[in-house]
Parts: sequence; structure tokens; C-alpha cells
Amino acid sequence: MTTSANPSLPRIGRRRWQAAVLALPLALLAQAAAAAMDLDTLAEKARVLAAHPYQPTPGSTPQALKDLSYDEMRSIRFKPARAVWREQQLPFELMFFHLGKYQTEPVRLHELNGDSERNFRFQAADFSYDFKKTFDPAAWGDIGYAGFRVHTQMTPGATYKDELVVFQGASYFRALGAGQHYGLSARGLAVDTAGGLKGEEFPRFTDFWLQRPAADAKSLVVLALMDSPRVTGAYRFDITPGVTTQVSVHAKLVLRETREPIRALGIAPLTSMFSFGENQPHRSDFRPEVHDSDGLMMATGDGEWLWRPLQNPKSTLTTSFAMRSPKGFGLMQRDRNFSSYEDSEASYERRPSAWITPLGDWGTGRVELVQLHTPDETNDNIVAYWVPATLPAPGQVLDMAWRVDWQGEQQQRPPAGWVTQTRVGSSYATLKDNEHQLIVDFTGPALEKLAASAAEVPAGAKQAALRAVVSADGNGRIEEQTLYRVSANGAWRLALRVMTVDPTKPVELRAFLQSGNDTVSETWTHLLTAQ
Repeated sequence: MTTSANPSLPRIGRRRWQAAVLALPLALLAQAAAAAMDLDTLAEKARVLAAHPYQPTPGSTPQALKDLSYDEMRSIRFKPARAVWREQQLPFELMFFHLGKYQTEPVRLHELNGDSERNFRFQAADFSYDFKKTFDPAAWGDIGYAGFRVHTQMTPGATYKDELVVFQGASYFRALGAGQHYGLSARGLAVDTAGGLKGEEFPRFTDFWLQRPAADAKSLVVLALMDSPRVTGAYRFDITPGVTTQVSVHAKLVLRETREPIRALGIAPLTSMFSFGENQPHRSDFRPEVHDSDGLMMATGDGEWLWRPLQNPKSTLTTSFAMRSPKGFGLMQRDRNFSSYEDSEASYERRPSAWITPLGDWGTGRVELVQLHTPDETNDNIVAYWVPATLPAPGQVLDMAWRVDWQGEQQQRPPAGWVTQTRVGSSYATLKDNEHQLIVDFTGPALEKLAASAAEVPAGAKQAALRAVVSADGNGRIEEQTLYRVSANGAWRLALRVMTVDPTKPVELRAFLQSGNDTVSETWTHLLTAQ
């Protein structure tokens, strides 16, 4: 595992990805043979694109739309009565996003119905324009759309259809399980999020093909074509709604021959926000915590589970977790209690966790976590993704598949035990210079059945039945560690005091619980940042 700081790394935020869009050269798409669209046909289109230099096409969004204010843009709404597939009473419906303000480059949308294909052409009559400006939409022509959203029935017995998934901006998409509120986002691909010579590159979905669902369909199929200066790609999304909505992704990526090679190709990227929380409290905000995700969870191919609490650092932190054949990773919102946030509008306790399950063996590589500073909750500042150890040669196909589970109360957890909270700060006892106090609580089925005396050393025994295995890197020294059961909630609490040797350097900490020879918790891994 490696950690680095890079203050010059460009911001990754909602404002940035809204503007990071490019257009696709239509002439190259026409080179692929006419055929019923499927992933292989689309992959051939991507291969054709990759064989040519990248050619961004200027957008055609009218200047009047580009000049709209934020509030004016929000007042443009798609009319639900005009949703695609509503008249046919199909289980899924489509609504489109209007171009303007941040979203000024169109995506092309197509419907697949058996072997036939049709384009969704822009129609101003689909939208209401609730502001005092004089527009002549008839003069715009077919300007295209900024993206789309899908609705379906998520609540049993309801007469309306809930919003299920949104595709808008670069390669971003967000989904919801039943009863959830939008929070973190997924992406099709991340390119040089950290360490790129010219900053991050944002590949973009330029075309979507949406398969018309059958009357009894349980899933919706979406195909997408991706393009960017150094990579093209073909994607298939199988979207299945539920208490946990599942999005299965199959991607076929092709690298271009370019002067600057890709340093970090981020597979299955997730983007989230962490402003402050129990491990990093705010001094003046009345809300105890503000975040879409509170930690990165990983399951290695060797059977180890890792938990890294998220932070809002003063400067950019990039951390890598090397592993082989990962079983999964995700940005999780474990804390589901309203009292942890006290925000009746944002409903952070209802934000989903996103768990990535590799489909197939991903081989060797690393999970990379990038954490940037954000002054408030309006910017995404957390990114996590998988980086393969080796990349294919330009022109060759990299075939990857994974599933994204958008989880609420029913979350992926380690089988034995897990961390419920991490707290940092002093108590009544005064801390020494460069000394830190940390409180880490664990719970889980393997821990709940242990007696409170399990952490005590019986007379004549060398160690307790339950013990904490704690370690620090060379810049940290464990001054004190205590493990005990909290009678109020039954959690096992690890109290640590750690001394930093050189305060200008970070300290990497690890801890897990062991009962006899058995590991009974995930590994808590935390970074004390440099002062």
C-alpha cells in the first residue's frame, strides 16, 4: 500500500465533470457495417475510432442556452406525460435532459426494437420553460440531449414510477435502490485521475442505444459508445431495479496510439463526497457529519477485508492497495442513522453505498483511492477505482466486466466483523505533542457472541481470548492500546494512543481483532496525515 500527496492534482467535482464533455466524429461511426446493434458490433465501432486520431467535434448548443443561469437551467423540465414508452405502458420509461449551462455537448440517443433502430430527435415540446426569456426552439433544429434518466415502479402498489438511473455528463451515471436518495456516482472509466502529466482525462459516452423493454421485462439494457483522446470503448449496462439495484457492466476498451501513454486506467470508478464526519468533525457546522460515503471497503483475493475511513485532506492524497484477483471494493455509506447527520433536506442517511463485484478474474493490480480537499459538500472529492497492472497494446481490446450494487440498509459486509465508527481527538487526559488518540468500534456476528471478559487475560494465560493486533509504519509508535466491550451498544472498542515520530510525514495504521488463531474482523487501515 502506498500513499502520496499531490497538491497540484486538478479538482474532481460535480462542476468539473459537468463541463468535461466532448463530441464524437460522425464520419467514423458510419464506417462500421450496418447490423443489429449489440456489444460486439459496438466494440467494432470503438476499434475503428481508436485507429484514427481523436477528433472532437464542436457542439451546436445555441448560445442562448449556454448563457442560462443555474436557476434558469433548473427550471427547464421534461414533461412526464411525454415520457418514452409511457403510452405502451412498459415497465420502464425514459425522460431526457436539456442542453444548456454546464451541459453543452450533446449525446446521441437511439432506441433498439428488435432488429430496428431509430434516433430520438430533440423536441422542444417535450419540455416546459418556466422563466422569462424569449426562445425560438423551432430555429434550433435537432440539437440533441444532455443525457437521460430512467423511471420504473420501485414501490409496491404505487401508481407512479420512481427515478431509477441517470446517465449525464462525461461517463457518469447514478442509480438508486428502493427508498434511497441520490448520492455518489459511478463512471464508465477514469483516466489519469492521479499522476497524469496533463491532468485527468474525462472519457465521454457519445452515443446510447436503449433497448425497448418487453411488457414483463425485469431489467433494462443500455449500450453506450465511449471516446476520448487516448481510449475508446463499448459498454453494455444491464440495469435491474430492487431494494438493491444492480447494474451489470460489460466494457470493451481500446487504447489509441498516442505520444503520452496512460499512466492509470481506472476501471469501475466511483466518485463521492466527504466533507466531515466523526473522524474529522467540523468546528462550527451544527450537523455532526456531512458525506455521501464514509469509507472505502475492499475484499482481496487472499480473503482479507479492508476498511479505510475517508477524509477531507488539506492537500490531495493518493493511496494504493495492491492485490491480486480482488473480490470487490466500494465506497460505502455505513452510517444509516438520521441523528448522525441531522440534515432533513439532504437525507445523507439514505444515500446509497456502491459495491463493485468483478465478474471474472481481474488479475493483479491495485485499488486506488484519491482524496481531495473540498471546502463544502457541493464538490465531489473522493474517487476510487481499480488499476490493472498491465494494459493492452494500442488497438487491442481490454475486456472487463463488473457489477455495481447500489445498496441501502442491506449492505455488503465482511462475514465476521466490521468497523462501525472511527473517532479522533482528545478526551479528559491531555495529549502530548505529536500524540494522537483514536477510538475504533467493531461489531459483527463473530464478536457479538463473545463475552465481555473475552478481552481480559485470565490468570496464568499468555493472552486474552480476544485481542487487537495493531501496527504502525516507521513514522508511528503505538503508545497505548486498550480493547473492551461497550455495555451501551455491545460494540468492541479499541482505544489507541499513537505518537508521530516526524510530524511532517504521515503515519499509516492497521488494526484487526483476533480470537485465538481466527481473524474475527476486517482490517481497519487509517492514515494520520502530515501536519
